Amino acid sequence: MKIAVLGGTGLIGSQVVKILQAAGHEAVPLSPSTGVDLLTGQGLADGLAGAEVVVNLTNSPTFDEASLAFFQTTMDNLLAAAARAGVGHAVILSIVGVDQVPDLDYYRAKALQEDILKAGPIPYSIVRVTQFFEFVEAILSWTSDDTTVRLPATPVQPMAAADVAQAVAEVSMGAPLQGIRNVAGPDVFALTELGRITLAARDDQRTVTTDDSAGMFAAVPGDVLIAKGDAVIAPTAYREWLVRRA
Repeated sequence: MKIAVLGGTGLIGSQVVKILQAAGHEAVPLSPSTGVDLLTGQGLADGLAGAEVVVNLTNSPTFDEASLAFFQTTMDNLLAAAARAGVGHAVILSIVGVDQVPDLDYYRAKALQEDILKAGPIPYSIVRVTQFFEFVEAILSWTSDDTTVRLPATPVQPMAAADVAQAVAEVSMGAPLQGIRNVAGPDVFALTELGRITLAARDDQRTVTTDDSAGMFAAVPGDVLIAKGDAVIAPTAYREWLVRRA
């Protein structure tokens, strides 16, 4: 089966391509570096020719209000080209709880992306995942100085990028869900606790303090980023991942 992977050279996309190829599929990475630009539509028709499935892992270059226009344009381009090419399954990667955080522009933009896909002409699957382990250090850097890291106590359930890629690949190889699959890591942390665990693993002597106004996740209400119900629980634990990284 030919599976076109937009964003197929990125952190998640490159791993998805490898998993699909190892399973015997013709997985084709599509990105500006391969001549395909989803924002302009350049190269999209050729990239999707003969594909049975398209996986969209492209992301907005910003987290602000401009991300809404990015997802509107790229999804319009994708669905139009996929319909012309006869693609039978479109898959996107989204965020657990994304439709419950209206105060964040980026989350509203990702919810818009989901809505466009649902209303479109292509049978679809949405894979919602939790925050990546690989992004924890960046989250800490947003509200830190030489001595202190300020974080809200927002509950999170992070997961490894490799587990994200596996979840996306599995859905891509199956029949369209016509719905959402939620996937999360095995452990729930307050973001402050996650910060302390991360700093300790790096022997970083800075102090984590609770500041419920600090950073992007301060706008997240309650436990909306925690997987509920029939979510798939990924196998990799954060502390084990930190040890392997070290």
